[in-house]
Amino acid sequence: MSIITQNVDDLHERAGSKHVVHLHGQLTEVRSTLDPSIVYDWGYKALNTGDKCEKGSQLRPHIVWFGESVPEIENAIQITRTADYLLIVGTSLLVYPAASLIHDAPSQAVRAIVNPEVPEGVEAYGFKAYPTTAGEGVPKLISEWMKE
Repeated sequence: MSIITQNVDDLHERAGSKHVVHLHGQLTEVRSTLDPSIVYDWGYKALNTGDKCEKGSQLRPHIVWFGESVPEIENAIQITRTADYLLIVGTSLLVYPAASLIHDAPSQAVRAIVNPEVPEGVEAYGFKAYPTTAGEGVPKLISEWMKE
């Protein structure tokens, strides 16, 4: 099972998830402003001006800022294209390119969305809508899927 998230925290990992794709990066990591391939596990300590990588450039949070590309989108597309189940939780489907992933799921994939305000038109893409919170909707949905 894979989780594709727009969240920049590490809550999925802390809950025990093993294969998590962070579309917008992670706040517990930092990267070089000179060489984006230089990434360090930073944890929750403060990042300050003057904190530099081994090449001497300033470090910055390893997150995607507005206007920047989403380097993990291709990985997310490949995962979505092989999905048997596609569960979307807690999103309006208004943030792109993440919102476009619903178009990449195979036609036979079982699809559901859990969100208090279900985005208009998702049923046209084969989604069963659960207009409720994640805490209420996800257990109900998983219970239904387990009966199949």
